[in-house]
Amino acid sequence: MFSNPLVKSFRLLLFPFAIIYGLAVWIRNWLYDKSFLSSTAFGLPVICVGNLSLGGTGKSPMVEYLVRLLQNEYKVATLSRGYKRKTRGYALANKGTTALDIGDEPLQFYHKFPGVPVAVGEERLVAIPQLLHDCPDTAAIILDDAFQHRTIKAGLNIVLTEYGNLFTRDFFLPAGDLRDVRKSYKRASVIVVTKCAADLDESEKVNIISEINPTPLQSVFFTTILYSTPYHITSRLLYKIEDLTEVLLVTGIANPRPLKKYLEDNIQTYSMMHYGDHHVFSIDDWKDIKTRFNSIQTTNRIILTTEKDAMRLLKFEDELANLPLYVIPIEHSFLFHEGNGFNSIIKGFINNFKQPI
Repeated sequence: MFSNPLVKSFRLLLFPFAIIYGLAVWIRNWLYDKSFLSSTAFGLPVICVGNLSLGGTGKSPMVEYLVRLLQNEYKVATLSRGYKRKTRGYALANKGTTALDIGDEPLQFYHKFPGVPVAVGEERLVAIPQLLHDCPDTAAIILDDAFQHRTIKAGLNIVLTEYGNLFTRDFFLPAGDLRDVRKSYKRASVIVVTKCAADLDESEKVNIISEINPTPLQSVFFTTILYSTPYHITSRLLYKIEDLTEVLLVTGIANPRPLKKYLEDNIQTYSMMHYGDHHVFSIDDWKDIKTRFNSIQTTNRIILTTEKDAMRLLKFEDELANLPLYVIPIEHSFLFHEGNGFNSIIKGFINNFKQPI
C-alpha cells in the first residue's frame, strides 16, 4: 500500500483516525442501503466515473474516452464537482471560463470537446436539472468523480482502481487512500484496473480478477497509459521528444509516477518540479519555473506538463507564446483486445435505457 517506509510509518500512526473515518463511511452507506437516505434517478442515461480512493486512478482520461466514444452518436454532457475552483454552485463552461471558475479538469474537457456541454456543481442533484434546463437536447450525462456521492443513482457506474494500489489492498484515510468501503465496488457495473504495464500477462490478469472477486453481473477490464505527441500550450504545434531533449517536468497531479517512467524510458535525463495535486500556480511559482528552465545548459530543452496542469498555467498566456512549454496528452488503452467489449457495454446501456418508473 505504501512504497516509502517513512510515509508508511507515519500513516500507520493515523490508524485510529482511519478506523473512525471508516466507521462513519460505513454508517453512511448503510443508511443509503437501507433507504433511510434516498438516491434520485433521472429519466436519461447517467454514467458515473469514479473510484474508491483518492485521485490518481485516471478518471479524467476515462471521461474523455467516453466523450470521444459517444459524442458523434449522442448529445452528451459532462458534470463535475469543479475541484479547487474559486467559485461555488452550478456553472456551465463558456469561452470566457477559466480554471478558477470551474476547475482544471472540466476546463480541459471544454477545450478538448468544444461541442460538448461541460458543467460543474458540488450538489449534483441540483446541478443536473440546471444542466438539462440549459442544454435541453442532452441525451446522456457523464458524471465525473461522483461514485461516492449517492444522492444520485447513476444507471451505469464505472469504478477505476490503479494497478499499483488496488482497492482490495488499501485502507481508509488517513492511514490509506480509501474514501469508501471496499464492498462498495459491488454497486458498479464495470471495474477498470488502470495504469497497468503494457505487457501485463494473462495469468496476472486472472489473479487480479480473482482478488477483486466481481459479481456475476460485473465486467472487469484492464488499461494501460498511452501518451501522445506533446503539443505547444498556445500554438498547438506538435513536438517529438528526442533522446537528447532536456526536459523540465512541471506537474501538480496526484500520481506523476507513470509520466516519470515514460520520460525515463524515452530520454536520457530530466528534472522535475512537483507541486501538490490541483496546485493553483502563482506568479512566484511561474518565476521559479522560468528560473529553473533558464538554468538548463543546453539549447535542446523544453518544459513539459500535463493537460490538467496546462489549464492552470494558461493564465500566464501572454508569456507562453515564446516559451517552449509543451503539453503531453494521456489516454486509456485497453489491454487484451477488450476495448470493443467495453464500448459495447457503454453504448448498450444508452441504447437500451428505460426511464425509471
